[in-house]
Amino acid sequence: MTTQALFVGHGSPMNAIEDNTFTRKWAEMGKSMAPRAILSVSAHWYTRGTGVTAMTDPKTIHDFWGFPPELNAVEYHAPGDPEIAELVSDIAKPTLVEQDFNWGLDHGTWSVLKHMFPEATIPVVQLSIDGTKPLEHHINLGQKLARLAEENDVLIVGSGNVVHNLSMVQWQAGDTGFGWADSFDEAAAELMATEPERLAALESHEAYQRAVPTPDHFLPLAYIAGAASALKGTEVGEFNKQRTMGSLSMTGFTVNS
Repeated sequence: MTTQALFVGHGSPMNAIEDNTFTRKWAEMGKSMAPRAILSVSAHWYTRGTGVTAMTDPKTIHDFWGFPPELNAVEYHAPGDPEIAELVSDIAKPTLVEQDFNWGLDHGTWSVLKHMFPEATIPVVQLSIDGTKPLEHHINLGQKLARLAEENDVLIVGSGNVVHNLSMVQWQAGDTGFGWADSFDEAAAELMATEPERLAALESHEAYQRAVPTPDHFLPLAYIAGAASALKGTEVGEFNKQRTMGSLSMTGFTVNS
C-alpha cells in the first residue's frame, strides 16, 4: 500500500521536539514512505493569491513566539525542488500560482516532517493558501494537484487541524473533546471516507463556526479531500484520531493506493 496524500493534525509547535503518541505515529508512518518529493500545504502560509516555494534551499521559519529556545533552535534543511514548483504552477492553471523565493518551510511543515523524515533528504515544496477563495476552490485545486502524486511520485501533505479553536481551549480537559468538537471531527471523518469531494458540506454543520472560527487550519484538509476524490483506486484511512483540550483535533487522514 502506497500513501499518496495525507492530512496531519499538527497541534502545538512543541510537537516538533516532543516524544508523544502523535509524534511517534508520524515517525512510524514516515518509515514506510519514500516519495520523490513532498508538496506541503500548511495552515501557516495564509496569503492573498497563491504561491509556491521555488528555491533550492528553503529556510526554516520559526513563526511563533513564547516557546523554549530549544524549539527556536530547530533547523530542517530539506532541499527545495524548483522543477516540482514549476509543475505545480502549470497543473494549477488557470489558477495563478506564483513562484516564491522568500518564504521557506514554516512550522506547520517542518514540525511534522522532522519526525516523519528526520534525515531531511527528500525535497520539500510548500504551497500557500489563498485566503480570499472559498472552500470549493481549494478542493478543486487539490483535485488538480493529485496529478503530482499519480505521475511524479510527490507526497501531498496538508498540515492543519480539523477542529482548531484556541479561544475555547481548556487545558484541564486533557485528551478529550467537547461534544460539538467530537461531532464535527466525526462528520469530517465520515465525509473523507465516503465522499471527500463533498467536504464543503461541513460548512452547514451546526458546529462549523466553533470548529472553524478561522479557515486557515481547516483549508489544508480541502487539498487532501480534493486529491482523495481525484486519485483512482484509493482509500482513506485515519490516524491519531483524538481531540485534545476540548477544542483541538489531532485527527489525520491518509490517502492510500
